Amino acid sequence: MKSKKKQTLGWVLYDFGNSAFATTIMAAVLPTFYYDVAAKGLESHLATSYWGYSQSIAALIVAILGPILGAISDFSAAKKKFLRFFCYMGVIASILLAFVGEGDYIFASILLIIGTIGFSGGNVFYDAFLPEIAEGKEMDRVSAAGYAWGYVGGGVLLAINLLMILKHDWFGLPNATVASQVSFASVGVWWFIFSIPLFKNIQEERKPAIKRDQSYIVIGFSRLGETIKEITKYKQLLLFLLAFWLYNDGISTIIKMATIYGRDINIDQNDLIAALLITQFIGIPCTFFFGWLAKKISVKPALMLSLFIYMGIVIFGYFMSTAIHFYLLAICVGFVQGGAQSLSRSLYGRLVPENKRAEFFGFYGVSAKFSAVFGPFVFALVGQLTGSSRLGIISLIFFFLAGIILLKCVNIEKGMKEVNGKKAS
Repeated sequence: MKSKKKQTLGWVLYDFGNSAFATTIMAAVLPTFYYDVAAKGLESHLATSYWGYSQSIAALIVAILGPILGAISDFSAAKKKFLRFFCYMGVIASILLAFVGEGDYIFASILLIIGTIGFSGGNVFYDAFLPEIAEGKEMDRVSAAGYAWGYVGGGVLLAINLLMILKHDWFGLPNATVASQVSFASVGVWWFIFSIPLFKNIQEERKPAIKRDQSYIVIGFSRLGETIKEITKYKQLLLFLLAFWLYNDGISTIIKMATIYGRDINIDQNDLIAALLITQFIGIPCTFFFGWLAKKISVKPALMLSLFIYMGIVIFGYFMSTAIHFYLLAICVGFVQGGAQSLSRSLYGRLVPENKRAEFFGFYGVSAKFSAVFGPFVFALVGQLTGSSRLGIISLIFFFLAGIILLKCVNIEKGMKEVNGKKAS
């Protein structure tokens, strides 16, 4: 039996590795590469639209697959097998992005979709391992460690890749385009290397074999319906999911739209890139800080504090006009981003029935992934209808305010009693 320390280390290192996909490919390098290289020849607004459509398609596929994959995994006790499959899907898609050239926007979109499915689909099973390697309040610390080291891993490789692009001749590369292509391949290699400790050390909880006379797809859809009914039995869990869905809409939109919004108000690309790095590295100690704060004042007040700060970020973003403002905004986002996400995950882990972890974490993944569809859509729609992206960003206050109101109504102790009571009955 592998020690808890080795299992925890392997779990944390996976976040260290796969976060490079979020930083280099989703946030920093691929969006500009897609715009300047892959979509070369297209009108500028079409390039931006196709990038948005690609993100939405990927998010929808992940949202639909999430609970089904969770149910299948829960039935078959194969979380590790599914995690490996999606991990390798993301790794291969990242490496293949190195072969995208001028005008290959369809190829780039397909690989982005496949890679995002690998990244997000894998995280459903990755998250479901948390309650198996940590218990009670220890989940706060371990969850925070995962996010914090994810910031380190994603930030370190992003810094290396940006240096490679800006100083490509130092690395023996002919130009910034080739350097960008090499950076995509580096994400796949980085992700693969740091997934090895998890696959080596994590041992899935053994469950008695269940005889089945249907395919996993049929079972998955059947259990999806059962899961919807099951979640409604846990009132506090359902209430938290609704709150999470709303405020995570705001968080996801800030993550995905910050760079585009910065460009729209004429902030230089180098400043935008530097700000992304600041967000990464500010997030490292601050994620640990929120894990510590949760022990001091409990998890819900610490989470609510982060959401009130996010509301301030949205208001500040509306008035932002200079690069200095964007740097300050990046520092503020770095302060709360990891804390809000890690505390949400650990709070949810407290409210989940022990025998339905993967299935219910699938729903958690759905809540997060649907946020990637609706939040940016509202941002874009408001901006389009009003002709002002500033009004688009201020519209996000609704998501945070509604989420905070619902979260305030969640009774964690009552929710844990609901889980234990139904388990015992």
